[in-house]
Amino acid sequence: MANQKIHLLLEVTAVESLEYPEYAVDITRRSPACFLFLIDQSASMAQPFGDRTPGAPVLTKAEGVAQALNNLLRSLVLSASKSDGIRNYYEIGVIGYGETADFAWRGALAGSGLVAIRDVANNFLRVNRSAEDSAPNPVWIEPTAKGSTPMCDALQLAKQTLGRWVNQNNNCFPPIVVHITDGEATDGDPGPLLEEIGNLRTAHGGVLLFHVHLSSSRAAEPASFPDSPADLPDAFARLLYKYSSPLTPFMRSIAWDNGQMLTDDARAFVLNADPSLMVLAMEIGTRPGKLW
Repeated sequence: MANQKIHLLLEVTAVESLEYPEYAVDITRRSPACFLFLIDQSASMAQPFGDRTPGAPVLTKAEGVAQALNNLLRSLVLSASKSDGIRNYYEIGVIGYGETADFAWRGALAGSGLVAIRDVANNFLRVNRSAEDSAPNPVWIEPTAKGSTPMCDALQLAKQTLGRWVNQNNNCFPPIVVHITDGEATDGDPGPLLEEIGNLRTAHGGVLLFHVHLSSSRAAEPASFPDSPADLPDAFARLLYKYSSPLTPFMRSIAWDNGQMLTDDARAFVLNADPSLMVLAMEIGTRPGKLW
C-alpha cells in the first residue's frame, strides 16, 4: 500500500501540465526539488497533540511532528531509490526554532543546511524497530520542546537558504516550504518575511508555502485547505492563510483522493490539525511531480 501511494503521488497528467504550466517541470538528478521544513520546537510543543481518532496513542505535538517527519523522510528516500541506487532527486532541510533557530540535523549531518537525499539516507541517527512494524524506522529528527517561538529568526534563515538555492537552481521546480507551528511568533511580525519567501522564484514558478497549524484540543474544529479566510477565527490564522500558496492542480488531486473536497482556490493551509491531517498536508506538500 505504501509503495502504491508513492507511485500515485508521483504521477502528473498532461492535463494538469496544461492547466498549471509554470509548475509542470519534471524532477531529475540535474534539476532536483527542494523541500524545506520549518518546525516549531517551543515549550508549548510539549502539550498533548489533539487526535480525534478513538484509541489513538496520545503524543506530544513535538513527538507527533518528529514521528511524521521521520516517516516522510523515509518515504522520500524510498521514492528516490532505483535499481542503480538512490538518485539525488531532492535536497532537504529541516529548521527547528525554540531555544534557537537553526537547522535541526544531528549526528553526522549536524551543521548542514540543505542535504541531498542520498546523504539523508546514509546519515540517520539511529533505527527504531517496533513490534507492530518489523521494518527498520530510521530517525533523523528528535522531538524537542523548549524555549519561546522565534519564528522570525527561522524565517530569516529560510529566506537566506532558499535565496541561495533558487539562484543556483533557476531551472528547477520551485522550492516547497512546509511550516509546522502551534502558536504565534514571539520575536516580531512574520508577515514581511513570509512575503519575501513567497516572492522567491525559479523559472518555473514561485516558492510553494504550506502552513500547518497544530491543535492541542480534541474539540478544536479543523480547517483544511480553505479557499477563503472568512471563517478563520483570528488574525494569526488569517495571516497564515494570506501567505499560504494556492494548491497546484496535482496537489488538489492528491487531496481529493484522500477525501478532501476542495475548490480550485484552495490554499496550502490547515488550522487546528490533528496528527492525521498534519500527515496529509505534509504528503501533499512533498509531491511536486514526476521523477526521471
